[in-house]
Amino acid sequence: MVRFTPFVLALSFAIPKVVGWGALGHQTIGFIAQAFLAPNALKFVQNTLGQQYNFSLGPAATWADEVKSETAFKWSSSLHFVDANDQAPNSCSVDQQRDCSSLVCVLGAIANYTTRVVQPGLDSEQIQEALKFLDHFIGDIGQPLHVEAVAVGGNDISAICGGSKTNLHAAWDTGMVTKHVSQSHGGTSASYAADLVKEIKSGSFKSQVSSWLTCTSISQPVTDSLITKGSLTDELNDLVSRQVLRITPLECPLVWARESNAFDCSVVFDFPTGQDLCQGTYFNNAIPVIDLQIAKQGVRLAAWLNVLFDGAPRIPS
Repeated sequence: MVRFTPFVLALSFAIPKVVGWGALGHQTIGFIAQAFLAPNALKFVQNTLGQQYNFSLGPAATWADEVKSETAFKWSSSLHFVDANDQAPNSCSVDQQRDCSSLVCVLGAIANYTTRVVQPGLDSEQIQEALKFLDHFIGDIGQPLHVEAVAVGGNDISAICGGSKTNLHAAWDTGMVTKHVSQSHGGTSASYAADLVKEIKSGSFKSQVSSWLTCTSISQPVTDSLITKGSLTDELNDLVSRQVLRITPLECPLVWARESNAFDCSVVFDFPTGQDLCQGTYFNNAIPVIDLQIAKQGVRLAAWLNVLFDGAPRIPS
């Protein structure tokens, strides 16, 4: 089963493990996306995921985290993030060449599985795997600490959440999300998603949706990238005819990563040592960012699949 070249696989074992958003956040992104799928994309998702995942991106969204510790999928652990080698919190940036020239990161993973999910010749298991990776990685890229190298994406920064010792990354992945969903959104990913869908359709996010979709091209390569470029059709033909994996870095994942990374300079690292991150000012400042990023990536996941299978984003405004 072709996933990444052996060189890429060799590199992946040196990267620390991280978990993006935790189960609650990832499932919420999947449920939001499910609500905005166009007809062909919806049919593809339901047929591909099947009863095992209740025909939905919601339950399938956590699979990539669940398997990355297994021997057969250890190679995938480095694909959940991109180490932005910036100077956060003083200066934030993501650069394709500087941070992911090898494509062994979430930027390359989204490009790879966008190609594989529509690749002729793959069996049903491989297609399902590609969809589940997209479901997860488009969520990961919206978590600010998944696009940051400082302190291993916050993993090496001790923190307190709800009175318990943790680290900054874990607080963003699970601690603050869990408290927020428990106290304000019914305690489940499905209810959290339903609340955010309402905000997207008719509430506080409605006016922002069009700005979230300014980049929806599934084949536009990174501008001025030195990495091999080619159209989506070229990639598919190459994969089929030569059985050689070529990944063209895409512009949209880089745009999304830069948006997420910007929060590392404005919100994420802005707390005094010893402060409980799951209460008070920090928590109150972080929650709107979490709501925004989860809603945004749910819409983007749907739009990405809609472009692939229906030819346009087709997200109602």
